Amino acid sequence: MNENMNAGTSFASDLKDRYLLFNIDDTKYGVSLEYVLEIINVQTITQVPGVAHYIKGIINLRGKIIPIIDVRLKLGLPEREYDDKTCIIVLNVNEVQVGVIVDRVSEVVNAENSQLSVPSEVGEATSRYLSSILELEDKIVLIIDCEKFFSSELDYGQF
Repeated sequence: MNENMNAGTSFASDLKDRYLLFNIDDTKYGVSLEYVLEIINVQTITQVPGVAHYIKGIINLRGKIIPIIDVRLKLGLPEREYDDKTCIIVLNVNEVQVGVIVDRVSEVVNAENSQLSVPSEVGEATSRYLSSILELEDKIVLIIDCEKFFSSELDYGQF
């Protein structure tokens, strides 16, 4: 039984060093794979009245109701029409499943500590959601801290 627990712990720690990268306009963002459940196409979203403007609504994913947040709107960026590359990343944050709409998913990367740095206070709206900045050979990736990103929704029970 200990072997299984160790294997699970090892698997989770392996995921912490891996990131799913996605784009919002020309900016690359990433989330730790430890939070990612799946990536799905944008589907019909049922609007819910009285929620924050960036919460697009809910979907029914195989019998489970999932709230959907538009990352662009949460970051204070203008809304854009969805296209064939727009998708929903389904995340599990503190035992709550939530979907985030992104312009496009690009790749999964491994990161070493030497490639990660603490974000400076560039802009309040964006930097408060970042855990780190990942420097890859040809690009800079802003790593979103999922717990900070969803803290207001989780704290105020908007999900």
